[in-house]
Amino acid sequence: MTDTPGTIGPAEAYLRLIDVMARLRTPGSGCSWDLEQNYTTIAPYTIEEAYEVADAIERGNMADLKEELGDLLFQVVFHSQMASEDGAFDIGDVTNSIAEKMVRRHPHVFERPDGRSANEQTLAWERLKAEERAHKTLDDPASALDGVALALPALLRAEKLQKRAARVGFDWSEAEPIFDKLDEEASEVREAIKSGIQDDIEDELGDLLFVAANLSRRLNVDPEQALRRANAKFERRFRAMEAAAVADGVIFAELSLDEQEAYWQQVKRAEKAES
Repeated sequence: MTDTPGTIGPAEAYLRLIDVMARLRTPGSGCSWDLEQNYTTIAPYTIEEAYEVADAIERGNMADLKEELGDLLFQVVFHSQMASEDGAFDIGDVTNSIAEKMVRRHPHVFERPDGRSANEQTLAWERLKAEERAHKTLDDPASALDGVALALPALLRAEKLQKRAARVGFDWSEAEPIFDKLDEEASEVREAIKSGIQDDIEDELGDLLFVAANLSRRLNVDPEQALRRANAKFERRFRAMEAAAVADGVIFAELSLDEQEAYWQQVKRAEKAES
């Protein structure tokens, strides 16, 4: 049966998805691929779906956003189904847990409305999160860096680590000193290249990227968004170079680097003229 949009309520649709997942994981009658999966094998798909949600938002495509949100929700149900089979928790525990957390972290809404500003709420939110982390790590020394997931993309994790450090005062007060640090790290990259030791080159390049992420944070720029924008710019210009070469009757890959650079500058000039 094909459902017409709007003919099935959210609760019913949610239960239907849970049932679909359970049937996919039913031994003997389910899907062999789904039955073979575990938390580790599914985790990469979960990360990928989150990025596809972000991509749909970036493109402003609501039809794709609806589909990608469904794919991401399916990942949550998938993990929860496996946990239910293991006797650890089920989807009800997951949804109730997040509802309780949101109520706990928004006392100004659910307990004592106080009309606090968005900035005041952000500070209160961070205090509550810190208290929760401290409670979870009673057996270990608490750190300002606790709770920053290892599986995050490296650039995003760098930003989060720096934000955590900044909360306890370990931070530059302005952007200018960070430029000096960038120069220092770039110099160390050059020295590592001279040494020819690949491990040192990787280490110093990592330091350079880490400082660049810190500069982005200090300038209130999302480094992930900035890099996505740079990626899109590079892709747009590269494709335009290829198209220009085709229009000139030449094969781009067979051009010298100087000739390719000439096309790059041509594309940049064209973009500036259009802006």
